[in-house]
Amino acid sequence: MKLLFDQNLSHRLVKALAMEFPGSVHVRHVGLEKARDGFVWDYAKENGFVLVSKDSDFPFLALL
Repeated sequence: MKLLFDQNLSHRLVKALAMEFPGSVHVRHVGLEKARDGFVWDYAKENGFVLVSKDSDFPFLALL
């Protein structure tokens, strides 16, 4: 499982969890550090990532 860490989480999580979740990235590593939530959601979905975020509004994007 590959994780995509949102901007509100530390980019250091990628390295800290590399053994458990290889291929994971932070939004800043893929040029999405200033992207709106919808773009981050779409990127995760299109590239096989599970999105990890503290944002409470991300679950609503799944309904769209």
